[in-house]
Amino acid sequence: MIKLEKQNGIATVTLSRAKKQNALSFEMFVELNKAIKNIKKDRSIRAVVIKGDGEHFCAGLDISAVMAAPLNIIKLLLKWLPGNQNLAQKVVLGWQSLSVPVIAQIDGNCLGGGLQIALGADYRIVHIDAKLAIMEARWGLCPDMGANVMMSGLVKRDQALWLASHANLITAQQANELGLVTQLTDDTQQATQNMLNTLLERSPDTLAAIKRVTQLSYKPNQRKILAKETFSQIRLLLNPNTKKAIAKAKGKADITYANTKHW
Repeated sequence: MIKLEKQNGIATVTLSRAKKQNALSFEMFVELNKAIKNIKKDRSIRAVVIKGDGEHFCAGLDISAVMAAPLNIIKLLLKWLPGNQNLAQKVVLGWQSLSVPVIAQIDGNCLGGGLQIALGADYRIVHIDAKLAIMEARWGLCPDMGANVMMSGLVKRDQALWLASHANLITAQQANELGLVTQLTDDTQQATQNMLNTLLERSPDTLAAIKRVTQLSYKPNQRKILAKETFSQIRLLLNPNTKKAIAKAKGKADITYANTKHW
């Protein structure tokens, strides 16, 4: 379900589950993490492209498939120390561990976990007709894949808060105005190739140094954010309001939430 192809110094990682709009299964998290490790060890790679198979980048987490196997939820969230990255966070922040440029090529829907993966890339080339969203709140959950680490360097605090809270789709133009988009285009394939052509003209050592210096200049308290993401998600998974939110997202009416607890 994850294809890794290498050609002429370019690693192309394809989310390949087109019939499900490339929605993320547990196996895809495992394979994405393996792909990142594979690329990291390969010194011949000069750049990485992440894209979706077919018309869409990724429709987000396949909630039904993942929730059907509770052990997989534990495997996604498990970490040895609170500030460490769990598997869900590794497939976002892992792209930042690479010394080479990473481009997310976004067509169609880029939702939930799919958008979080794209936020882990260095650049996002987005089709003008694409739709984006952070959708976890619809299911009574919070974004917990490390995207909060990346958002602080892209979007103003109130806009990041609102984007995660309303959980609705936004247009590519709206995403561009927020700062989520590197380049809008009507041809993502050609725009990606143009960017690759420019990057490959530069020394790989120069690009690596620029990436690391830029990371430091925008670096938040990553370990604290990752710990809070996971802690919050575990609490939400055990919260009765989350079951109500899931039922509401599935179209069941007359849902009344219980009074909130202090966090």
